[in-house]
Amino acid sequence: MDRLARLERWLQTRFPPGSFALAPASADASFRRYFRVTFPGTSRASVIAMDAPPDKEDSRPFVHVARLMAAAGLNVPAILAADLGEGFLLLSDLGTTPYLAALDEGSADRLFRDALAALVKWQLATAPGALPPYDAALLRRELDLFPEWYLGRHLGLALGAAERDMLERTFALLIASATAQPQVFVHRDFMPRNLMVCDPNPGVLDFQDAVVGPISYDVVSLFRDAFLSWPEARVLDWTIRYWESARRAGLPVAADFADFWRDFEWMGLQRHLKVLGIFARIRYRDGKTGYLEDTPRFVGYVREVASRYAALAPLLRFFDAIEGRAARAGYTF
Repeated sequence: MDRLARLERWLQTRFPPGSFALAPASADASFRRYFRVTFPGTSRASVIAMDAPPDKEDSRPFVHVARLMAAAGLNVPAILAADLGEGFLLLSDLGTTPYLAALDEGSADRLFRDALAALVKWQLATAPGALPPYDAALLRRELDLFPEWYLGRHLGLALGAAERDMLERTFALLIASATAQPQVFVHRDFMPRNLMVCDPNPGVLDFQDAVVGPISYDVVSLFRDAFLSWPEARVLDWTIRYWESARRAGLPVAADFADFWRDFEWMGLQRHLKVLGIFARIRYRDGKTGYLEDTPRFVGYVREVASRYAALAPLLRFFDAIEGRAARAGYTF
């Protein structure tokens, strides 16, 4: 019996057969799938069924983080039923409008204000030992995805000793910067695709990989997004607003905004390099399209940050070189 049939059979233990309909709600970069369960001919509210194959996805962190976020006052899906052995969850439905679809010039200030208020609540709830640490080892494993999957598998580049040494030095700088920051609860994918427009706003999704890590991480995830870019002046303004709000709330952000901005930029660079690797892995290992096409946005982010800091100049020169080599091989950025 395939996964969908097993999910339907599980739902039939909660709803009478024939009383509900299933339709795809969303999919993500993992092996999880989401289905909207509706009840035709009734006024009953829809719910969401999550299918997370237990041999590929562990649903326990999802349940754990959902409870932490709800306790912190965030709007997350309520867990209505669960079979963790089968990898099935039944969740409340936060609607059909993600931030990614709703954000425009007119709505951005309002929507981001709500998102930042939720983020401050989440960070204020930080408790020792409640989540795994975003430590140097994890940061390094993420960075290693860039040379393995993006450079090696996608671009087919074999790095020389000098290039490998440059990446080692750059990775060490980024890891040192991240681990030196104050450590708080981190959603780890706090971006418009995972925020829903609803009441109270926002609804928060895709939080199962949450950790305790650098305080700037979720802020940079929100404003330097995989699928949507903003003018630098607006990103700076929104980041200042977060910093001011965090300071008023008593969060341990840097006393000087310039120091926080530098942490923000270097944290973003770690994330951008990681995502380049992840998007290539999703394409070549998992066979999913629609991600690798967004890598030019991340290459742009990398170049912008690297151009502003002398310590990152070797990385900028490296990107100049690999872009030329990739173009000659028929790749585009």
